[in-house]
Formats: sequence, C-alpha cells, structure tokens
Amino acid sequence: MSLRSDYDQWHKKAHEASAGNEDAASPWYQLVREYLGEVTGLRVLEVACGRGGFSWELARAGARVAGCDFSLAALLASRSKATQLPASATAGFIQGDAARLPFESSSFDVTISCETIEHVPDVRAALWEMYRVTRPGGKLLLTTPNYANLMGLYEMYARIRHPGRKDDQPFDRRQWFPQVKSWVRNGGWTILRTDGTVHQFPIVPGRSPLRAGFLESSKMMRKILSPLALHYFVLAQKRVDG
Repeated sequence: MSLRSDYDQWHKKAHEASAGNEDAASPWYQLVREYLGEVTGLRVLEVACGRGGFSWELARAGARVAGCDFSLAALLASRSKATQLPASATAGFIQGDAARLPFESSSFDVTISCETIEHVPDVRAALWEMYRVTRPGGKLLLTTPNYANLMGLYEMYARIRHPGRKDDQPFDRRQWFPQVKSWVRNGGWTILRTDGTVHQFPIVPGRSPLRAGFLESSKMMRKILSPLALHYFVLAQKRVDG
C-alpha cells in the first residue's frame, strides 16, 4: 500500500459516509473567503482540493480554478458537487502531488492550501512548489492545524495514555504556529497577515471538545488569540522579482 492509495481509501470512505456534506462550510474556508475577496477573473489554484466544494464555489464566483489533489478518489467525488454552475464557470481538476505540482511556473494569481501541509511528508518542497506556480506578486492563503493550545496538550496526553492510537488520516503532523511561519518564509514567501479560528477546550476525555465561539466574536479578538487557535491562517505574497 502507498500513501496515495491510503488517501484514495480515506476519501472514498469519507465521501460514502457523508456524500451530502458541504466541505466548503469548514471554518478555515470562512477565513480564506474573508481575506480573498473578489475573485472574478483570477487564476486560482487550490492545492489538495479534496472533494472540490470550495473550488466549485470559487468557479461559480467567476474565478478560473484549478483543483489539484493527491487522491483520484477525491477528484472523482468532486464531480458530485458540479451542480448549478453558470455557463461562464471555469474549473478543472487534476491529480498531482503537492511537492511536485503539475503546473508551469507563474501560472496562478492565487494559491490556496487549506489543512494540507500537515499531511504532506515534505512540507518544504510543497511550499516551494506553491511559490513556483504562483505569479510574482501573487498570494498564498494557507491554513493548517496549530497545537499551541489546550488541544495540543490533550494530544500529548492522549499519545502517552494510548501509545497505539492511530490518526484519522493516513499521514498527519503535529505542529505549532512558529514552525508554520518559518516554513512559509523559508519557502520564499513574504508573510502579510496571520489569523486563526476555532478555540476548543477538551473538558472531558473521550468526549467532543467544547468550542468557545464567543472568543471569535470580533476580528480584533480573533487576531489577538490567533496563536492559540486550532486552525492557523497565513496570508503571504510572492516577491515581485521572484
């Protein structure tokens, strides 16, 4: 079994379990929407687009979208979301590795990577590839889990308490926000903004954590608390002379 086939099985299982689930409703996509703004006419790449919900949304909004994912099963599932598209909508999906993107250099105005780098064995190569395929002056909008919080402490406890415990996905990396910022900068990017969303508290072991939505009640509060958020967001730009 390879990591690719493992992810094919994971996506197939996830799609069959909740085929009607709108993956674009995830909280990290709300952050991306807020910072992305108007997309009409933009060439947008979504790396690890999964089952395609957000890529289709961007296409409906007028972007020229390319969705790329490691898993063929995920891309096949994305077809089920191609509903009620205007005639002008442009979206294409291609199988590819984030660390070896199958696109020419400077192909996109915007590259989006949501909850992806933690699942990529060579995160540095992936960020350099995102940099390569983005045009000079283009933007990267990236989200990834951050464990500099109580959820991170709980993860440490759970691993000690249950050493044989397996992750939900075939490959998953624990990281915290200083590492994320360092990886992005080392990938050539200039960081413009950071933010975060979702604050959870694991009150009772074995139960779903309590989410404190009031901590995100204002953008200023959300920004201040971003280093402790479960999902960390980075807005970065490729150098104009890059």
